Amino acid sequence: MKQKALYAGSFDPITNGHLDLISRASKLYDKLVVGVIANPSKNPLFTVEERKALIKEATTHLENVEVDDFTGLLAEYVNEKQFNVVVRGLRATTDFESEMQMAQMNARLYDEKVETIFLMTSPDFSFVSSSMIKEVFMLNGSIEGLVPPQILDYMKKKFR
Repeated sequence: MKQKALYAGSFDPITNGHLDLISRASKLYDKLVVGVIANPSKNPLFTVEERKALIKEATTHLENVEVDDFTGLLAEYVNEKQFNVVVRGLRATTDFESEMQMAQMNARLYDEKVETIFLMTSPDFSFVSSSMIKEVFMLNGSIEGLVPPQILDYMKKKFR
């Protein structure tokens, strides 16, 4: 059976930490879908379409990676698209507690048996979050090396 995995998040913006996880997860599964969550209540910096385009641009070298978007419950999207695996990244032990609770709730909502796999973030990016990136960037701090160069260029064009 072909393994089809989902790595979901807001990716606002995508960081090198996200890309590290995408690259590593893409080696483990036949197909990896990066699912951009459309959650307007988060007041995103980028539109869903912008985020999808930026992720596609940053992952062109990964042949088995696709980008999609969804709204609503993760479990509903997993059921609809028939994923076998949900990939989640962990930066610290605090991430594990909330991720474990979400994984257990989602397991109750899946139609089929779906595994949640936790991958540890590379130590180089364990402190990086999209929220931190946005804050540092908006306060004119350097985020070079923390986001892909094309994302940094896009952010500079859009906001400076």
